[in-house]
Amino acid sequence: MSDERLLTLSSSPHIRDGSSVPKVMHTVVLALVPGAAMGVYLFGMPALVTILLAIASCMGLEAWMQWLTGRKITVFDGSAILTGLLLAMNLPSSAPWWLTIIGSLVAIVIGKHLYGGLGQNIFNPALVARVFLLISWPVQMTSFPSPKALAGADAVSSATPLTAIKMELMSHKANIDITQLPQPSTFDLILGVHGGSLGEVSIIALLIGGLYLLYKKIITWHIPVSFIGTALVFSAIMWLVDPMKYANPIFHVLTGGLILGAFFMATDYVTSPVTNKGMLIFGAGCGFLTILIRLFGGYPEGVSFAILLMNLATPLIDKLVTPSKYGEVKGNG
Repeated sequence: MSDERLLTLSSSPHIRDGSSVPKVMHTVVLALVPGAAMGVYLFGMPALVTILLAIASCMGLEAWMQWLTGRKITVFDGSAILTGLLLAMNLPSSAPWWLTIIGSLVAIVIGKHLYGGLGQNIFNPALVARVFLLISWPVQMTSFPSPKALAGADAVSSATPLTAIKMELMSHKANIDITQLPQPSTFDLILGVHGGSLGEVSIIALLIGGLYLLYKKIITWHIPVSFIGTALVFSAIMWLVDPMKYANPIFHVLTGGLILGAFFMATDYVTSPVTNKGMLIFGAGCGFLTILIRLFGGYPEGVSFAILLMNLATPLIDKLVTPSKYGEVKGNG
């Protein structure tokens, strides 16, 4: 940027970087492609159908809501595409078509437009839909086909690594030793060869997308690092206390939706804090709540609940950490 432009007197904004809603949204969608593509590779055509149906239904509902409320129809700005893709990646590849459409309806109508549309929602729309579906239809939301179906076997359901441990803990409250449970190897966890939602299983694919977002400066490191770091530390403490009852910290980071949540959902501009300090607090809260729910809650996974709870705390975090304006006294009106 030339010195002449920097010294030009004009009304704000004084310096522009070329960012726009479509550019940001499409960049995030592009970053999700490796994880989505890996889901299709591992689970086959049903995963692709779920992705396409979620995106199409979210775009259609977005256009309908904008028409209904008299707003400009901006269905191709990428926000509805992103919501649909994130929703699909949080669903089993075998999700019934009606479940996907209901999820899209909840995400767009309740999670987004109920609050006024893009930029006004207080919760991540895709996570609102996922939690609603999980509570309403737990059987369909926890029926995960095995990736081994690609080798020609039947698409039988397989428990996720987190579910296997939770079931063991709930069925054997005494003399528990989870180290004796058959679990995927670390390599399989990184690659994604295990049961789970279609877009959360492949850690390597998600990390490629997450690093791309960091490189493009769409997100900063604060939320992903504090999210993952806190989950590592808390789970490590519990593992050291009782390694036969609590899984090791690497296992917790590589399973479930932790990486997907840390890079792609907790970092949502609208529902996360605006300052670096606030982001660190937000990410740490997400990591702590995720492990707390996994270890002591009724559900084997806690990422979605943790992020939604911290979404609720975002205004308070911003209020506590945002620097005061010159001459302003905090706590007064």
